[in-house]
Amino acid sequence: MVKYVFDFSEGNKDLKDLLGGKGANLAEMTNLGLPVPPGFTITTEACRTYMTTSALPPELRVQVTLAVRKLEDDLGRLLGDAHDPLLVSVRSGAKFSMPGMMETVLNVGLNDSSVHGLAAFANNERFAWDSYRRLIQMFGKTVLDIDGELFSDALDAKKSQLGVTGDTELTADALRELVDDYKEIVRRESGRDFPQHPREQLDMAIEAVFNSWNTDRARLYRRRERISDDLGTAVNVVAMVFGNLGDDSGTGVCFTRDPATGMTGDYGDYLQNAQGEDVVAGIRNTLSLADFEKIDPSAYADLRAAMRRLEGHYRDLCDIEFTVERGKLWMLQTRVGKRTAAAAFRIAKQLVDEHIITLDEALERVTGEQLSKLMFPQFDSSAARVLLATGMAASPGAAVGAAVFSSSTAQEWAAQGKDVILVRRETNPDDLGGMIASVGVLTSRGGKTSHAAVVARGMGTTCVVGAEALQVDVNARRFVVGDTVVVEGDVIAIDGTSGEIFLGEVPVVSSPVVRYLEDGLDATIAGLGDDEATIELVEAVDAILGHADTARRLGVYANVDTPADAHRARSLGGEGIGLCRTEHMFLGDRRVLIERLILAKDDATQEEALAALLPLQREDFIGLLTEMDGLPVTIRLIDPPLHEFLPDFTELSVKVALAKERGETGPEVDRDVELLAAVDRHREANPMLGLRGVRLGIVIPGLFALQMRAIAQAHAARIKAGGDPHAEIMIPLAASVMELHLVKDEATRILADVSAEEGVDLEIPVGAMIELPRAALTADRMADVAEFFSFGTNDLTQTTWGFSRDDVEGAFFHEYTEHGVFSVSPFESIDVQGVGRLVRIAAQEGRASRPDLRLGVCGEHGGDPQSIHFFNEVGLDYVSCSPFRIPIARLEAGRAAVVTGGGDTR
Repeated sequence: MVKYVFDFSEGNKDLKDLLGGKGANLAEMTNLGLPVPPGFTITTEACRTYMTTSALPPELRVQVTLAVRKLEDDLGRLLGDAHDPLLVSVRSGAKFSMPGMMETVLNVGLNDSSVHGLAAFANNERFAWDSYRRLIQMFGKTVLDIDGELFSDALDAKKSQLGVTGDTELTADALRELVDDYKEIVRRESGRDFPQHPREQLDMAIEAVFNSWNTDRARLYRRRERISDDLGTAVNVVAMVFGNLGDDSGTGVCFTRDPATGMTGDYGDYLQNAQGEDVVAGIRNTLSLADFEKIDPSAYADLRAAMRRLEGHYRDLCDIEFTVERGKLWMLQTRVGKRTAAAAFRIAKQLVDEHIITLDEALERVTGEQLSKLMFPQFDSSAARVLLATGMAASPGAAVGAAVFSSSTAQEWAAQGKDVILVRRETNPDDLGGMIASVGVLTSRGGKTSHAAVVARGMGTTCVVGAEALQVDVNARRFVVGDTVVVEGDVIAIDGTSGEIFLGEVPVVSSPVVRYLEDGLDATIAGLGDDEATIELVEAVDAILGHADTARRLGVYANVDTPADAHRARSLGGEGIGLCRTEHMFLGDRRVLIERLILAKDDATQEEALAALLPLQREDFIGLLTEMDGLPVTIRLIDPPLHEFLPDFTELSVKVALAKERGETGPEVDRDVELLAAVDRHREANPMLGLRGVRLGIVIPGLFALQMRAIAQAHAARIKAGGDPHAEIMIPLAASVMELHLVKDEATRILADVSAEEGVDLEIPVGAMIELPRAALTADRMADVAEFFSFGTNDLTQTTWGFSRDDVEGAFFHEYTEHGVFSVSPFESIDVQGVGRLVRIAAQEGRASRPDLRLGVCGEHGGDPQSIHFFNEVGLDYVSCSPFRIPIARLEAGRAAVVTGGGDTR
């Protein structure tokens, strides 16, 4: 029999694949001897079986029965007993934290009989009826799929009827009446009575957790976080402990360090006389841990001891949920906490300094995506601003956008290209789509552990919560602060670092991390004055990025075409140019020279056009080689199809037709007629797969020769000027080794000629851009000629998949993602199974033919963190990306080396 149920004492933190993160950590805390309520975990394997067969495994019911009996024996109470009832919570728990994506059902086992037994056990009738109404509300929403607003509206109506504002002000009689109202909602909306049998409640709740794995919002979250749909979720069944027994009870969420900033100390939220969902939902503003210490010093001391032990055990920031039941602390959950980008770097460096982790481990705990967030601009503190209010800083960043008050509006406006900030009283899992679409999230309720804060922090979205001064009216689509009314569409700005909320646009400035990357550590720190928090962040980035540079094997180059961009790339740590697109150099005023070359009817006219282009190209390359002195500069010969350098056929046809109709004559008209004929002659149905790249160089004599001569002359000029140039010539779009032979033979002749003319030795390698499947599959032959390969993964992806990026991304990628064809766009992260396999084949077979073959990648995947790990594993020598992504690539290249066993182990 397959074992689907594990007691907490049978697991540990390393069984997350089987027990999910929550179950594995509950087991770990149990083994550590911390006060965890007893319970058991139903494995992710049971969920996967359920998803495959649409039925619970028959063995599962038997194993749950045995686990429940053990739980009853351990506690001396029976599930749903009318006199002394055992109640349990049913919670989801996937391998990866998915905050708020799947619901919880508390107080399973309560019914019309056991509610009286619970009242007697607690000697508190109000508590018992409050627990019962919570069960019906959660069960109705999560298990029976009833609109949660119906229960909330009924609760608000009861409070309004009695003239009270807080849930805790409702009497036992009022709650009893509310239970009847809730049961009527269940009957009306589901067509059945609320189930009274405790075991039926439990079985239905377990099945609902499995079903929740595939809700729209759960799938959306997984797509965004790149979590596999095949993992499934575990289910944790835990004996209830109660934080709503009175003022000596409560519930809270805490962190061993601040997850928003990374600063050391205790951070968290606490609510007296409440259950855990009250904290996460953000419907009541919370107390601090300092307040908790004053309320219950003994329970606080126990919590502090547990926090210290857990952080030492996990050697990381821990996120902890706890309940206090009549003065006794119970630990309900722990996990390695999600954190903001700034917190990730600070905490990693702190733990190294405290000798808790190594530098390698610190490098593994930060990501290139987090570093990119630290490079985003920040609000200019010296600019004039209109401060509306200040809330709680939950997730850093500077967000400016139109205020919207519903998730659907956020998604609709964002799809139109508008930046929006989602404003709510509090968010819930149904708001996930709007939160993803928004540049920022603002709530008037909740603390740092509310749904809005936790989800936004995990996604890296700017967020401010608990702005109590905001009177948010979602129905009227507005909020009011004092005398100011902000309606939907008005622009606001929120600062996730300070918690400030501004009216209108606020200018931004470069982040301190970008200033550090460009100006260096000492200059940046000198400009920060006594801003110790920012200095600590910059020093953390410097230490970890510096270690990444030491650990990494991959070089990091830049895709740039101008000396200015080359200068910026080098200042950001670029070690060369992996792709210089020369076609950009033929636009603007130079475009007419290309037209002359194409229209040339004789050798003399052609030579005249080439002669005019040569000095311009030479100066272009001298500028790049000067900026990158001592570093490689890979120059791709002209690649795009001719139509990009010629006028639009339709527009030119209309112009010629109108001139003919008007009887116009003259040199300009004659030129347009001649040009139209050339445009028509070179017109192609699919130009991106037509006369471009190496084909263009072979078909139009002199074009590649011009560029190669300019490269050689620039290289010679830099040598004579005392420089150390390292120019390289790259042949684009080659699919046949004969194409390479034709171009390289010409390159060899030109290099020899220029060498003799200038009196200098020219060692300029000639390589191939591998961007067609045939090139990858014949890499052994291509390497006989090419001295290096650079994978052009943009075109390689297009030609492997058979679609044009520009045409299909907006056409059907959304549907492909919805249906699971893509988990992420193959243009964003490399398709390892398809395109990646071609890269692997070309790398292996190319080096088999030429062992010293240098391999790089210059497509946009060169700056993608996941792709970089693949390129490192395949054995490439370097990645090349846009200048902004160079620091990200440096960091991820270091992480890739550490994961595969390299790096410093101090």
